[in-house]
Amino acid sequence: MAENTSTLERGLSLTQASAINMIDMVGIGPFITLPLIVGAMRGPQCILAWLLGALLAFLDGSVWAELGAKWPMAGGSYVFLQKVYENRFGKMMSFLLVWQTLIQAPLVVASAAIGFSKYLTYLVSLDAVQQKIVSGALVILVTILLYRNIKSIGKISVLLWIITGGTFLWLIGSGFRHFNPQWAFSFSKDAFDLTPLFFVGLGQASLKTVYSYLGYYNVCHLGGEIKNPQKNIPRAIFLSIGGIAILYLGMQIMISGAMPWRQIASSNFIVSTYFQQLYNPFVAKIATALILVIASSSLFAVMLGYSRIPYAAAVDGNFFKVFAKVHPKKGFPYVSLLFMGGLGFIFSLLFKLTEVITAILTMRIIVQFVGQSVGVLYWHWKKPADERPYKMWLFPLPAIIGIIIWLFILFTSPWIYIIGATLIIAIGIAIYFIIIEPQKAKMLAEGKRQLS
Repeated sequence: MAENTSTLERGLSLTQASAINMIDMVGIGPFITLPLIVGAMRGPQCILAWLLGALLAFLDGSVWAELGAKWPMAGGSYVFLQKVYENRFGKMMSFLLVWQTLIQAPLVVASAAIGFSKYLTYLVSLDAVQQKIVSGALVILVTILLYRNIKSIGKISVLLWIITGGTFLWLIGSGFRHFNPQWAFSFSKDAFDLTPLFFVGLGQASLKTVYSYLGYYNVCHLGGEIKNPQKNIPRAIFLSIGGIAILYLGMQIMISGAMPWRQIASSNFIVSTYFQQLYNPFVAKIATALILVIASSSLFAVMLGYSRIPYAAAVDGNFFKVFAKVHPKKGFPYVSLLFMGGLGFIFSLLFKLTEVITAILTMRIIVQFVGQSVGVLYWHWKKPADERPYKMWLFPLPAIIGIIIWLFILFTSPWIYIIGATLIIAIGIAIYFIIIEPQKAKMLAEGKRQLS
């Protein structure tokens, strides 16, 4: 496999890498999923779903940290799956990752843009067509902002994180004066009855919280552009997970202490409603504007990270060569970025938000999250003497427990999405063995003939 970092500049510091991770993680997700999470758990016990999401992020983050420190190259999972499995199976898994990314990454872009346009309706009345116009325009704007050198992007990311973190601190701090413990910690008698209905609710709520935590691994996609990556990649992963977990838990507790859970579950603009209830409509509008900046920031980080995966595959010869092109002056994979922006623009016009959120996660669980966790176990068993710049604590427990939780979330998802994800994987496997592998064998044979 070719080293895919040679044409990329290692210009991102630990602070900048952590900022990119955290603005990716937050976005519009927690603000639109919080009512869904409360509704799924039917009360303040929904805090369990946020804790389960944080636990899974830490467990899975241990896998990403170990692999990212060992192979700090552009593409993240694309590289990791090839390295840990090796040979034919590793190549197939890495192809499936790229195959899924072509569909899933633009869906992530679309979810951020659709969420932005939906939340904007708190400030401006927009019909369905106008919301689509806004979401599409936002994707174009963010693509333009990303069309620059990685050092400039690092500086922008820190500024966006200051806005994001400051908004959360304002939200949490505002709740202390009006906090009602009876709302925040008043559980019904059957709140923790371990019935099948409880676990279905927990699974569906956790799917939403995990969606809100996604992005802790973005630094791995940018592995070829991180300074001192063996240390800074694991640090950025755990700093971002810890920081965001504290902010999410604080947000959930404070909002639960400001209004009854049924009011929270029925609100389409929960954070705006929260600020309006604590202050006045004008302050709520300011808070809404800040949330929209946060949503744009997440889209910024998402497109940045995902644009490196097709680039890495193209450099490695597993994707169209045009995606390996790097901007001659600004030093970033501009073709891959423009592709992500273009497909994300189209998806933002076609899909609904709730469909996108569920599809994103169920599609990625098997190949990327479970695939990597099983892969790191296999790598330790197969090559125990390999150098590991970072080794996960309490190995192998984080990987094993992470696999169990991922599968729990997968099998408590609606069956239509499980079937859809399975079908996408099956189509990818067929394409690989029918088209990709024979083409590679043909190219290899031709290369040998020319040498002889």
